[in-house]
Amino acid sequence: MLVAMAKTWVLDTETKGTGAHIAPLKRDARDAPAKLNVVQLHPERSAPAAEDELEVSPQPRRFKVVDVFSGGVLADDVGAPAALRTLRSLRKPVDALVYVHDEDGRRWRLLTLAETSALWALRERA
Repeated sequence: MLVAMAKTWVLDTETKGTGAHIAPLKRDARDAPAKLNVVQLHPERSAPAAEDELEVSPQPRRFKVVDVFSGGVLADDVGAPAALRTLRSLRKPVDALVYVHDEDGRRWRLLTLAETSALWALRERA
């Protein structure tokens, strides 16, 4: 039985002034193929801790609204109703940058244009 091995080709640039050409990669027969490391994208979860078992009600979202033209903060660390009232004073949804606290509450995340437009559509109801 004949087993065909695939060749790896490389761009050979050792020529002088005549251009490069494609040549097979020369490998040492003694070199063993390198082993691939297995990467686990979603690590297994450990058993839930006692405090994780308690249901915690989600905290209301906190918003920051910044005027695009002046760079001034129109509303800082406010709830959704106050952020919507602030958006009422603007002409278009792109006139403001709206940020929301992430789930950890450690940093502000800029809302996408679609998310800002969704808030803009709700501003008259607040």
